[in-house]
Amino acid sequence: MSWISVIIKTDSMHVEALSDAMLALGALSTDIHDSAAGTEYEQPLFGEPGEPSAGIWLAPELTALFKGDTDTSAVMRAAAEAAGLSAPPSYHIEYVEEQDWVRVTQSQFNPIRISSRLWVVPSWHEIPDPAAINLILDPGLAFGTGTHPSTGLCLEWLDETLHGGEDVLDYGCGSGILAIAALKVGARRVVGIDIDSQAVEASRQNARLNQCAETEIAFHTQMTDQAGAEHGGWADVVVANILANPLIMLAPILTHAVRRGGSIALSGILAEQAEEVMQAYRQSHDMHIARNREGWVLLTGTRK
Repeated sequence: MSWISVIIKTDSMHVEALSDAMLALGALSTDIHDSAAGTEYEQPLFGEPGEPSAGIWLAPELTALFKGDTDTSAVMRAAAEAAGLSAPPSYHIEYVEEQDWVRVTQSQFNPIRISSRLWVVPSWHEIPDPAAINLILDPGLAFGTGTHPSTGLCLEWLDETLHGGEDVLDYGCGSGILAIAALKVGARRVVGIDIDSQAVEASRQNARLNQCAETEIAFHTQMTDQAGAEHGGWADVVVANILANPLIMLAPILTHAVRRGGSIALSGILAEQAEEVMQAYRQSHDMHIARNREGWVLLTGTRK
């Protein structure tokens, strides 16, 4: 079977109405993106929980996928009418042939070298360095495969910071990649927390895939005090790769988890958000920007 991909140039006022109309007219899927993506005119849009929507691109492009026998001219006329346009917008068609979509998807994910001794490797891929620590991780429902700059920054920091025997908390664990990496590079015990039950289940599955002992690593949807919390926190290391606003709101909770003299690492933060996040932790930590990549930063500090 083949499919037809209809690529439509439109404006921000009509793109969502056109997308809805396409779905109503039989589109198997639609996608709205910046028509200038990958060029100097690309318009970055960022949004965070608790903040108003960043809106939509000034020059959006809509892609709609249909079955190969679809009358695209009729669809475009009907969609334009439904969206309140006097005529169909500019568009072109691309034909999508049947492929082994599993293999195509897998080909987009290659092993990622984090350091001389640490790799992230999809389960279907040959291990690039058998002598290294290889984290086996496939793309899934939960965030965290090592491809995002913020995840890479955290993995590098854990690899350099952990020397063996630490108790580690990974808050907002997603796929469990940071928690598993912490255990593999020497942590004594790791606890991963995520409010999303699917993320917790994905983390547990990935831990089993990487042969992590259940006595050494655990994942939960809620955080409870561990032994020693009354003496200034139980974790030697806390890492949280989330977003700026949640990190600011979580400052009391994450600070409480770090023992005195312990370390905290925060990521998922844009460079322009760094100062505000650091300010939320400065009362209890000596915070600074440890490293940055592609506009994302890693903040670290020691508990006073």
